[in-house]
Amino acid sequence: MNKINGKVFVWPLCTRMIHWIIASSFTIAFITSFNKEYFTLHIAFGYVFGVVLSFRIIWGFIGPSYATFNTFQLQFYDLKHYFAEKMKDRWRKIYPGHNPASSWFTIIVLSLGYIIVLGGILLYGIQEGSGPLAFLNAYYYNSSYALLSLHTYMSFLLVLSATVHIIGVLIEQFYHKTHMLFAMISGYKNCEGKDTKISQMRNIFAYGVIALSVSLFYFIMSDSESILTKNRFQKIDFKQENSIFYEKCGKCHKNYPPYMLPNESWVKLFDGLENHFGEKITENNISKSEQVSIKNYVLSHSSETSTRKISFKTLDSLGDMRPLSITKSPYWRASHKDIDPTIFKNPLVKDKSNCFVCHHNFEYGIFDNNLIKIPR
Repeated sequence: MNKINGKVFVWPLCTRMIHWIIASSFTIAFITSFNKEYFTLHIAFGYVFGVVLSFRIIWGFIGPSYATFNTFQLQFYDLKHYFAEKMKDRWRKIYPGHNPASSWFTIIVLSLGYIIVLGGILLYGIQEGSGPLAFLNAYYYNSSYALLSLHTYMSFLLVLSATVHIIGVLIEQFYHKTHMLFAMISGYKNCEGKDTKISQMRNIFAYGVIALSVSLFYFIMSDSESILTKNRFQKIDFKQENSIFYEKCGKCHKNYPPYMLPNESWVKLFDGLENHFGEKITENNISKSEQVSIKNYVLSHSSETSTRKISFKTLDSLGDMRPLSITKSPYWRASHKDIDPTIFKNPLVKDKSNCFVCHHNFEYGIFDNNLIKIPR
């Protein structure tokens, strides 16, 4: 670090790197949340966001000067005075560390960020049945809507806060001419004060966290069966569970997991075998005793018996409807509304009911967002 006249060295390289990892990990996690194909990226960057947030909180107590919480200006009087000075004096002096606005913004990011991360891990466990809290799925899956709302609204609130922060930095850069935009790039600010110094132990700790973040991202992206991403629902051996269902139904099409439809839909389906999606099922195809065996099996494994996301949300979306096909459910339509209709005309897909092309391992009863691969 070289002394530069008229500038103060405020942010060491490790602090700047953590700042950009916090910003980029949240931004990418937010963007990828809108496309289920990128769900693994969403999870990976979400975990990274959580790690660097934790570091920033610790850094607020043990970090170098200007980074610690005791240098933050959190009095409302200071905040009011700061904005009054901004409006009154275009060329006023700036703070070497966090000004009142950036002090409050940092607290907001840490607070909202932690709510988002903890809510996300809970949602991942309860709704998706995945990750370290997957065991909660069996008990609290009814809470998934509330958790999803919390996770979503807090994320949008953080985006709004970040937007206000960016606008403030741009105002500093182009109106007040403070070169604030480059402070978190070069580490220097145009102000008066003492240069910050960082000890070797703090450097080791900070760069260790950066290395951990990179390693964690690689670990999650390369191993879908890790403790951080593993799904509690294992592959179903339909042949072992009910060989008649496996062999008779599987003779014409792949076996659809019974948990996709509610009890009454299966009853309607078996009551209408004379017109089974355009085919007539007779005793020559499946004997009465075999029909009874299959019916008992699917009824005992219908949506009402499962805590899988697709079961819960399909059942919740149906109301009084009891369709014979999952593609007729409001949940299916809502979750597929952003998919290009031409995808369903792809020679590999052919039909909306061909779930097995995009949802890998679906023939084993696995419905995991991490395994969605849409053919192009």
